[in-house]
Amino acid sequence: MKSRLYTKYTESVRTALIDKWKYKNVHEVPRIEKIVINMGVSASLEKGAVDDAVKELGQITGRKPVLNRSRKSIANFKLREGQIIGCHVTLRRDVMYEFFDRLVAAALPRIRDFRGVSRRAFDGRGNYTLGIAEQTIFPEIEMDKIKRTQGMDVTIVTSAKNNEQALDLLKSMGMPFAEK
Repeated sequence: MKSRLYTKYTESVRTALIDKWKYKNVHEVPRIEKIVINMGVSASLEKGAVDDAVKELGQITGRKPVLNRSRKSIANFKLREGQIIGCHVTLRRDVMYEFFDRLVAAALPRIRDFRGVSRRAFDGRGNYTLGIAEQTIFPEIEMDKIKRTQGMDVTIVTSAKNNEQALDLLKSMGMPFAEK
């Protein structure tokens, strides 16, 4: 069974984008290709910080995170080559739509004083990156079991050619953008 957001995309969003942007082919219509969630962990923290980040990211996404290692040593940051500095998960297809639905409907409204996400976080090629200050906005995380607050980056990669098309896609999919 396909997710609720995917059926919304195929039934209403895609046709609305075709009407607005006058696409000739259905394959030109922008779509969400993948969502990458990244948690960076300071190298100076204890080893348990990485384990906690991996566990919490796994709870949020439902997938096992991949560990990120440093590529070279930097003495000023007390960083050694090969040291674990974070973790990330790449979501595609049905899992991606489920996560996007949970992010928009459940997690983002739980942010204190939330007025919408910024319109300026596009990269010029239709990809959107959202910084989240703490992992406690997700309902999967139990408040009494976390040891430290951990931020994360959520990158939504689209097939849009520019920022305006990606903004229309994400807005019609339900992303709550802040008013100008």
